[in-house]
Amino acid sequence: MRLRLLILLVFSCCYLQLFSQPAQRPFPQHTKYFEETIKPSHITQAQLDNSVRNFYTQWKKHYIKTLPGKAESYVWFEEKGKKQCVSEGQGYGMVITALMAGFDPSAKITYDNLYRYCRAYPDKRSKYLMAWAQYTNGKSADGTSATDGDMDIAYSLLLADKQWGSNGAINYLKAAKQMIAEIMKLDINHQTWSILLCDGIESESRDYFDTRSSDFMPSHFKAFARVTHDKRWIKVIEANYRLFLNLQNKYSAEAGLLPDFIVDINKTPKPAPPHFLESPYDGNYNYNACRDPWRIGLDYLLTGDVRSKKIVAKINQWIRQTTNNDTYNLSAGYTLAGNDIKARNFEALSFIAPFAVSASVDSKNQLWLNKVWNYMTAFKLKDFDYYDNTIKLMDMIIVSGNYWVTN
Repeated sequence: MRLRLLILLVFSCCYLQLFSQPAQRPFPQHTKYFEETIKPSHITQAQLDNSVRNFYTQWKKHYIKTLPGKAESYVWFEEKGKKQCVSEGQGYGMVITALMAGFDPSAKITYDNLYRYCRAYPDKRSKYLMAWAQYTNGKSADGTSATDGDMDIAYSLLLADKQWGSNGAINYLKAAKQMIAEIMKLDINHQTWSILLCDGIESESRDYFDTRSSDFMPSHFKAFARVTHDKRWIKVIEANYRLFLNLQNKYSAEAGLLPDFIVDINKTPKPAPPHFLESPYDGNYNYNACRDPWRIGLDYLLTGDVRSKKIVAKINQWIRQTTNNDTYNLSAGYTLAGNDIKARNFEALSFIAPFAVSASVDSKNQLWLNKVWNYMTAFKLKDFDYYDNTIKLMDMIIVSGNYWVTN
C-alpha cells in the first residue's frame, strides 16, 4: 500500500512539473525603463516591491470575487445593490494579476477565472468583447462594450501569453488577437483615427467624432501593432498625439491639462460642454482625464516617445507649481486653466497616483516623486473605493519599476 502511495506521489509531482505553467516573468521584474527616467529614491527597491506586494494582497482579498459554483471571477465594483462589475475594472484587474504572477502563486487561476467571466458576458456586437457593466442580478447593463475595458483586457491577454504561454486551456495569444481585431473594427473611428466612446457608436451617431481622453493608451497600441502587424494602430497613435498636443496648446497652455471628453474632432476639436455625457465637468480635468498622466506618461517610460514626455512635462511643471511642491495641496479635479474645481479640496487617489507616473519621466521631478509616493502609499484601502484603490495599485506597480512590455 505504501509503495502504491509513493508511486502515485512521484507520478503526481512529475505530472505537475510537466504540465504546470510557472510564471516566466515573475514579480518583481525591475524593468529597465527608458534612459533618464526615475523611481522613488528615498527608499530601497526591496521596500518599493514590498509596498506593492502588501497593497496587492489587500486589494485582491477585497476586490476579487468568485461566483458561487463557477470558475468565474470579477473585480467588484463596490456599489451596493447595483453594479457588480464593469469591464474597466475587469481590465485593470486582469493586467494587475498577470503582472503579479510569481509573487501570487494562484495568479493564473485567478486570471483564467477573470477571463471566463469576461466571456460569459459578451458584447452584443461582438462575442470577443465584454459588455461594459453587469448588475448584481447577473444581467448586463445594455450589451455595449467600453473602449478602455476592451483595450486593457486585450493587453492583459498579451501579458498572460508572455507570463504563462498559450498552450494551456486558454490560448491567450489567439484571444488577444481576436479582441484587438474587434477593437480596431468597432472602437476606432476610421476617418479621424480617434477612439470611440464605445462600440455602440456608428458612423451616423451624433458622437462619432467625440472621444474620451483617457482612452488613449499609446503603449497598448504599440503592442497591438507589434503582435498583429496592423499599421492602422500607428495611425491611431499619430492622430491622437497630434490631437492632444494641439488641444493642450489651445486650451491649457499653462497647465497642460486635457478634458475628460473632446468633441468635434473632424472639425475644430474642443473640450466637451457641460453634461455632454457624465457631469457638469465633462470639459474639465475630472474623473476620466485624471488617468491621462499615467496612460500617456507610461509610453515614455516604456518606449521613450518624446511626444509623451512633451505632454506630461507641461503637466508636471504646472502641478508642482500650483501645489508649491506640497502633495497636501493636490485637489480632486481642475479646470483646464489649472484652477481647482469648486469643493474638490479632498484626497482622491485616482488623481494623486497618476502624477507619480508622469513625474517618473524626468530626474528633475525626483523630490516631487518621492513625496507623491509617500503620500499615496500612506492611505489605507478601507478609506477609498474600487476606482481609487485600483488606480493606486496599478500606478504603484509602474512606479516601482515592475511593469513590462509584451515584445
